[in-house]
Amino acid sequence: MNENTVDPSIEALVQETEEHLPENRPLDTEALDLLQNSEVKPNKTRPSSSEANAEGVPNVDLSVLHFKPIEKFFDDKPNPVFDDPAYYKTCLSGEGESSQRLHQILAKYLNCQDKKDRAVYRQQIISAYWNFLRSLAPKMSSLKTPLCKRMAMRYGVVLPSLFTAEQKDFFSRAFVENKTGEPVLYMDEWMREIAAGRLTPSVTDEMPAKKSGGASADQQRIMQLKSKNSGKMQSADNLLTSRETERHSLENQVKGMIDQMFNHTKVPGFENHYEPYTEYQRKMFSEITQLFHSLQKVDREMANYLRELQEAKEIAYSLDSKAAMLPTEEINASSEEILAEMTTIRQMAKMTCGRQGNQFPIFSREFFHCMDKTTGFRENVLRELAWIESIDPGCFQRIHRNVPNRIVPYVLLVPTYGDMGFCWEPFDRFNRITSRGRIIIPMYPRDLRTACLTAVADLRWQVAKEKASFDWMSDGLTGMYYQYIDGKKLKGDVKSFFIDDYILWMTKESNGTQKLDKEVRAIFWRYMPFDQERKEELKKRSLAYKELYQRDINRSMSDGY
Repeated sequence: MNENTVDPSIEALVQETEEHLPENRPLDTEALDLLQNSEVKPNKTRPSSSEANAEGVPNVDLSVLHFKPIEKFFDDKPNPVFDDPAYYKTCLSGEGESSQRLHQILAKYLNCQDKKDRAVYRQQIISAYWNFLRSLAPKMSSLKTPLCKRMAMRYGVVLPSLFTAEQKDFFSRAFVENKTGEPVLYMDEWMREIAAGRLTPSVTDEMPAKKSGGASADQQRIMQLKSKNSGKMQSADNLLTSRETERHSLENQVKGMIDQMFNHTKVPGFENHYEPYTEYQRKMFSEITQLFHSLQKVDREMANYLRELQEAKEIAYSLDSKAAMLPTEEINASSEEILAEMTTIRQMAKMTCGRQGNQFPIFSREFFHCMDKTTGFRENVLRELAWIESIDPGCFQRIHRNVPNRIVPYVLLVPTYGDMGFCWEPFDRFNRITSRGRIIIPMYPRDLRTACLTAVADLRWQVAKEKASFDWMSDGLTGMYYQYIDGKKLKGDVKSFFIDDYILWMTKESNGTQKLDKEVRAIFWRYMPFDQERKEELKKRSLAYKELYQRDINRSMSDGY
């Protein structure tokens, strides 16, 4: 069946709906008119520029230290995809039984006047819609997939007439392609990367058994080895760069001291003679000797890191050669992996809403109450993440060999009416050094900043917990906080308490408003410190912060931070 033609079963359902509609239409007459009277037309909407972008998600760049400022949040020219009169039928066409089921329930829901029946249909739409997305998911990697199908997965927009005029305007002006260079992906982009094999499927507690044998098993192992080796190569490169910078600084100090040592004045009255070394110049002998010892140490470290980098590079060449010998089609994810990923995302989307939240999956002005700058579009989310990092500079940092590496996690944006973001992978299990974690953020929350804060707080907790390993209840950030909760005899999930306190730390304590217990404030001040400028400002506002600031000085003078 052509994707631009409508399934005969759906056509019959459209006619049946038209014959039995009541005179008083309860919700959206435009939506019902679209269900009834739309003609099947070829899809003439402009293709997404991201569909032609085969570069995939950006690689980790350890030299990037902060997010780039967002210059434009919306495009000046609206995308006409939501004005297509055949949007609904093009979206549902070619998806078989799942689209027929979705159409049936959606028509009944929009047409129903009884509150109890509407509640039943509303629950049925949830499973019907996610089954429909399972049908769409394997098609996200194809450049021929109509843009309306992508928008159905990206925004949950099945019927554009469920927009208000204002909502339709700013959704149509949201950027379709990723111009930011950051790993923030909508659901359709996420599935495209999964299907193309550029993004590994998410890890769950119950991993489905993967069929082994042949090139598929070899390809999987090579990808794992490449991921692990990539972490080693990036780490060695970063460490080598830092040591080169340190060597350059030490060499400049030596040059400056030698220039001062070789500067002699003439002896007054004996102009043909020069003064001996001054007391200050004599002290430079021992100082220069110490600098030379430091240079020798740095040079040894540089040699080791350079050797590690060369070895990792050779391994990378070898793995690339072996990967090139395998069949190309084996790189792509199987249909089982794609469907398993959709099952995982459905569970994640449900968790963003919570048990008592609104899990209705389709965009509707009945439930959507966000403004353009508070909707979870990519650019808006990056604005919030940049704000979080400006207050908590270490939120995306991972320490390796005492060197902090800034690694922004993958961010999956799901079109749910949830309020909670969270982390489900702190890093890749095959590459703990430089791999990205994974966080999920709902696009239609009551407060976008809080949704982003909960996700980053969860990432903070899980990274610290994995770092402490078996000692997570006694060591580091998680250990100190767990002991605080245990000492207070508080019942409940420790991580939930941490997330709530993290939100207060970022929104209140960062401005000098004391909302946390003294013990929690001390833990966060030490393990999740503000930047130095903010610390300097806070110590002037209260004795509590001045005391914490003094503790920093005492630690630096004793055994270090």
